[in-house]
Amino acid sequence: MSIDSLLSRLGRVKDNGTGKHIASCPAHEDRSPSLAIKECDDGRVLVHCFAGCETEDVLEAVGLSFSDLMPERIGSEQVIKRTRWINAKDALSTLDHESLVVSIIGSDFLEHKDIDEDTWSRLAVAVNRINKTRAVYAPARIGR
Repeated sequence: MSIDSLLSRLGRVKDNGTGKHIASCPAHEDRSPSLAIKECDDGRVLVHCFAGCETEDVLEAVGLSFSDLMPERIGSEQVIKRTRWINAKDALSTLDHESLVVSIIGSDFLEHKDIDEDTWSRLAVAVNRINKTRAVYAPARIGR
């Protein structure tokens, strides 16, 4: 599973540096993002709730398990993916969700509604995720 698959299941996600994100914790009522997510160089995804939720509870709330946060292994050797790959179902789910976010924010913009900083940040996250997903499934790669 890619980190984008996890992030697409969380709310109020913000980039917090390369491979680092913060989001609302799905395991408790979270008024401000308290969940830290980090992708390690070896492919592991680390999750920590600063409000004290157990990682297992966080993962259960989004339908995942610890094994979903670990890179693939073949025998006793870890497979480190140099190029990110998103399975088609996750890619379509991400594109669907993020395009909806862009559509809603774009509609508000066209109606001259006030858009706060958090909403602009969420739009930037959506555009970034759409572009990353498109890069994996660029037309030159489809059909190969």
